Amino acid sequence: MDSGLVTVLVPIVLAVIMFGLGMSLTVGDFRRVREYPRVVVAALGCQLIVLPAVCFGLVLAFGLDAAPAVGMMLLAASPGGTMANLYSHLFGGDVALNITLTAINSVLAVFTLPLVVNLAVGYWDGAGDDGSVGLQFGKTLQVFALVLIPVAVGMVVRARRPGFAERAERPVKVLCLFILAGVIVAALLAERANVGEYLAEVGPVALLFSVISLGTGYVAARLAGAAHAQGVAACMEIGMHNTSLALTIALSPSLLDSTEIAVPSAVYAILIYFTAGAAGLLLRRVGERGAGTQTSRRISPRTR
Repeated sequence: MDSGLVTVLVPIVLAVIMFGLGMSLTVGDFRRVREYPRVVVAALGCQLIVLPAVCFGLVLAFGLDAAPAVGMMLLAASPGGTMANLYSHLFGGDVALNITLTAINSVLAVFTLPLVVNLAVGYWDGAGDDGSVGLQFGKTLQVFALVLIPVAVGMVVRARRPGFAERAERPVKVLCLFILAGVIVAALLAERANVGEYLAEVGPVALLFSVISLGTGYVAARLAGAAHAQGVAACMEIGMHNTSLALTIALSPSLLDSTEIAVPSAVYAILIYFTAGAAGLLLRRVGERGAGTQTSRRISPRTR
């Protein structure tokens, strides 16, 4: 899929998204890990180890072809996206924890994502449109530049112009959402002749993976001793992967350059808004029920 859309627009979309993320971060967000170390370790362990392993098992169980299989592993290795912060806010999550996890996870993904992708490419030999994809050292540096440089620039803007950063945060998110939707549509249109087959093949895997990711984040955080609000934050952060990053890596001619590998991320990007919304509504009811139980215990009459 060698076109101006992919060569120019997709990297710009990711840069704008990561710049917007940077404008929401401060140095203190990286230090906040000391406030809830067990939750952070549990969440990052799920993101970096558990979910790639789960995704690998799902891909094998469903018998995906090479390119979609690599695409699913790329998705699994991608960190949480900026939409996780919004969903966490909407459903009563600890947004500060979301920001901390996003900050740390985005840095770690620069190193872990190429590792997972290369292992997947090695396992499914010949994946991709040209039969020879992978993220060598030079391409890993490109991932570094795509992710960390815009974030660093955004953090500098936040530090020097906090008022501008606060005013620009929402418009940037809305702009990114619309542009990302356009990229997803373009990726699916590029494979329109095969989109029905891809949806039938990848859709069930992507749907199941999204549900497992969301559930894993919440359960892992609660097992680590987190309160409900922190569990909601981990649910969204671990469950809502950065599809813009995955799409950029899959579609960019200087990286993987494969529309087939991009299809799972495009399908997942559509499904996750529904599964994350359903998870948020369910967790809101869980939180209300827990709060109601605690209140009833405090006001219950003393037995005689």
